[in-house]
Amino acid sequence: MQLTKVTQSCDHDAIPMSFIPKREMSEVASNRQNLDQLPPSYMYSIIFKDIVLEIDGEDAKSINTLVIYCRQQNIPEIQINLLQSNYHQKSPVWWYTKPMFLYSMLNRALRLLDMEAMIKLGFFIRSLHLQLKQLHQEQSSNFQQAFTVYRGQRLSQQDFQNLCNSKGGLLSFNNFLSTSKEKEVAMYFVQDSPHESTDIVSVIFIMTIDPSKISTSNTPFAMIDEHSAVPGEKEILFTMHTVFRVLEIKQMAENSRLWEVQLTITDDNDPQLSALTNRIKEEVQGSTGWHRMGQLMFKVGHFDQTEELYQELLKNASTDSDRAHIYHQLGYLKDQQGKYQKTVKFYEKSLEIKRKTLPEDDASLTPTYSNIGVVYYNMGEYSKALEFYEKSLKIREISLPANHLDLATSYNNIGLVYNNMGEYSKALEYYE
Repeated sequence: MQLTKVTQSCDHDAIPMSFIPKREMSEVASNRQNLDQLPPSYMYSIIFKDIVLEIDGEDAKSINTLVIYCRQQNIPEIQINLLQSNYHQKSPVWWYTKPMFLYSMLNRALRLLDMEAMIKLGFFIRSLHLQLKQLHQEQSSNFQQAFTVYRGQRLSQQDFQNLCNSKGGLLSFNNFLSTSKEKEVAMYFVQDSPHESTDIVSVIFIMTIDPSKISTSNTPFAMIDEHSAVPGEKEILFTMHTVFRVLEIKQMAENSRLWEVQLTITDDNDPQLSALTNRIKEEVQGSTGWHRMGQLMFKVGHFDQTEELYQELLKNASTDSDRAHIYHQLGYLKDQQGKYQKTVKFYEKSLEIKRKTLPEDDASLTPTYSNIGVVYYNMGEYSKALEFYEKSLKIREISLPANHLDLATSYNNIGLVYNNMGEYSKALEYYE
């Protein structure tokens, strides 16, 4: 096997995928199970696709930011210069299919949830999705009937087992998906290598595409031979996060190391899949797609990646209000990890920004004062806790009616502090 083919196969096989068994899908969709029953990669892929489609059109700044990032990643300078000087002369499909760093960088970012790379590549992903959408409309007369495409891929034993467990369930490809109308092209990617690992299972995906079953504006696909940097493969490229139902899995008689897997395309037109997607979106709130991504990462316990995302958002924040919100989220994250010194640092940065732009008695300052009070209370620094609880109470007494629940919370918090300081009569005063 030639070196180029090895590299191509490695990149091709590294596409990030998520497997959802039938039972998990129906239980989460019908609210009988928590979201943590689902693979996080599947949920991230849904939210990330929404984020990308929210991005404003690309601009020179987006390209320059990507170029600066690429220079920090040991990518050959000749490839970076090619991208920088010719980006607008070629189409997104051409750049995606060109054997250079963009394809593997995108695969890696989505597989490892590398937040920095995902943010830098967002504009390109959107442009590629929009080109596929446009090409699909132009080619719509070719897609009136159901048809079949093929994809050859090597899976690890673990992924193959996950695939088998997902029979009747779902398989999502979390990057753009290259397929061919020619089975021979797909077979090229699973031909035996003399050094093939026994941990590897070769699979031919046989995919039935029925355009009447899906919304092609959400799941566009197109024939790209005329636009590809590598024409002649009868390639049909699907947008990121294309979802299939897993039908049949069988061993090929003539080759015991090769399996055929029958898939059929589906999307949110499928009521069960739609219920699953809605459940994920309902549970993950946030003012923007990136903030929803942060909430989801936090929910499934990926704290390091949550912090990485918020730090990236902080670098790109354009308003004081955004910066204050992100520092507050970082504080909350550190609080949940029990890292109280860092919690206080982030909450106080949020407070500092808010106090520059808001009146001293603004009601929106009270949650931050209260949160800082709670952290100092947990650290056993009661006089500090008291100071911040009292600041919160002072604003609440001005801005809230006397019977408001938040006032009761403030009185209770201060009572707890006095109780722990041994000042029981004062504690009683606040409890009453």
